[in-house]
Amino acid sequence: MEKELYFAGGCFWGVSRLFSLIRGVKDAICGYANGHTVAPAYEDVYTDSTGHAETVRVTYDPEVVSTGDLVRVFFASIDPLSRNRQGGDVGTRYRTGVYYTDEADRELIGPIFGSVSLSLGAPVVTELGPLECFYEAEERHQGYLEKNPGGYCHISPKSFRYLALCQDLKALLGDETDTTARMANAAAMIHFRMKFFWTGFYIACGEELVLGPFQGPEACFRIRKGKGVCGAAWARNEVIVVPDVESFPGHISCSSLSRSEIVIPLHSGDGSISAVLDIDSDRIGNFDEDDARWLRLLVEII
Repeated sequence: MEKELYFAGGCFWGVSRLFSLIRGVKDAICGYANGHTVAPAYEDVYTDSTGHAETVRVTYDPEVVSTGDLVRVFFASIDPLSRNRQGGDVGTRYRTGVYYTDEADRELIGPIFGSVSLSLGAPVVTELGPLECFYEAEERHQGYLEKNPGGYCHISPKSFRYLALCQDLKALLGDETDTTARMANAAAMIHFRMKFFWTGFYIACGEELVLGPFQGPEACFRIRKGKGVCGAAWARNEVIVVPDVESFPGHISCSSLSRSEIVIPLHSGDGSISAVLDIDSDRIGNFDEDDARWLRLLVEII
């Protein structure tokens, strides 16, 4: 049985394209939602006077992709702390929201909103509520990026690569229960798909992080809690993005070729940190908030 969920995530061209690439999604239709003007034209919505948000109706097979997975992908693709702005697009028509037609979906989606707020350390400004109305957009907006491959898209190209990686990694790991095996294949897939300099895990053991499965040149065996980027991410329980490792106080240099870094904590069932995913690049400024959002999603899968 097919289900529907509605996502407002900025310009609907990119949102539609992103969701159309998810396995189990039947279609992703651009439209205008939850405003007060009946059957508005794009030119009307563009004035921000209709109350509508550019929204995508996602029809999907819940046997293939869950409601929760769709919402998690959505949060990885937007800035949930930005009000009425995504990328360079500004206006109430670009506000973010998740709108449902089945009240039972709220119970599934609500905890994800809470989890995202907790991980970001601030409440998200993304709306969550029932769909009040939806009007399909003009034909020229449907499948816009398929028709215009070089057309404008506020979603970064690497977000599309991360989406494919998330889906393939989830399929690869399947129901494997051994943590080391999961980390080993995850490190390999992330490393070679995204072409990073170093990708690996450090396992929490007492007051130290101990080197786990990785891809790349040799690395430090142990890192004390609070030391370096990995130890700081562990101590602070937060994702740390470092554009230039030489500017990070107390940086531990395992390789002189590492120039930028991102570290993401992994949590056990009781909420404690069991490990960190450490990724290095040989280029300055290689990581940003897009990487942080998608890598949070990846560690949930791992």
